[in-house]
Amino acid sequence: MKSIRIGDIQIGGKNPLVLIAGPCVVEDRATTLKIAAGLKRITDKLKVPLIFKASYDKANRTSLNSYRGPGITAGLEVLEEVKYKYGVPVISDVHNIGEVDQAARVLDVLQIPAFLCRQTDLLVCAGSTGKVVNIKKGQFLAPENMRQAAAKVASTGNKRILLTERGASFGYNNLVTDFRALAILRECGYPVVLDASHSVQQPGGLGHASGGRREFIPLLARCGVAAGCDGIFMEVHTDPTKALSDGPNMLPLRQLEKLLADLVAIDRIVRKK
Repeated sequence: MKSIRIGDIQIGGKNPLVLIAGPCVVEDRATTLKIAAGLKRITDKLKVPLIFKASYDKANRTSLNSYRGPGITAGLEVLEEVKYKYGVPVISDVHNIGEVDQAARVLDVLQIPAFLCRQTDLLVCAGSTGKVVNIKKGQFLAPENMRQAAAKVASTGNKRILLTERGASFGYNNLVTDFRALAILRECGYPVVLDASHSVQQPGGLGHASGGRREFIPLLARCGVAAGCDGIFMEVHTDPTKALSDGPNMLPLRQLEKLLADLVAIDRIVRKK
């Protein structure tokens, strides 16, 4: 298993657990910076490497009327401020090849959304930037098939790839996490991340928006770390009930420190083995 450098962070191999966290979407500058400050304080205290996540655009919202974000230019400005003010790498979704170059000028990690994990042109374009590419496994895809998605990025000569598990479709409006997927994804040779927040999502479950069961985020996160994942992805918010996107499956920031301390303790045991 290779390790990958993202700024000053090493993820994969025998390196300690990395946290990828932040709000689902850039809501406004003040809210984003407040969440980033809270995450930085907690991760510095627990000595956990942090990659800050927020989407400048959510192109796959349930409803046409759902908030998507401020857009690429305004969103990247906020993410760039987070990056330099708090000294952390930043990650956001890219949805089409037309936005990749602009996003790559700010982002340390380009994230391929789960719905787009088979889009060849997007994967190749993202890989061509030389930036780390995080490919989220589609809810419709077997983990074995992610080998082909990774190969599309690697065809550019860029093997700085992360593979993220986020649950599989289980009937209508529900996802289930098969922890065997983490071991299968690891066989691809790249660091593996568990998205513990989107794994509790209920896509379209509210009719006009996606629902979720945020109370199960800690359970899935602990299971994922025990299974040996290299990173945990969690969307967090100061007040998920007021979040403009994915509130039902976001962890309240006030709950993060205790959970992260548990994850660090589990990770130390796993790494020793």
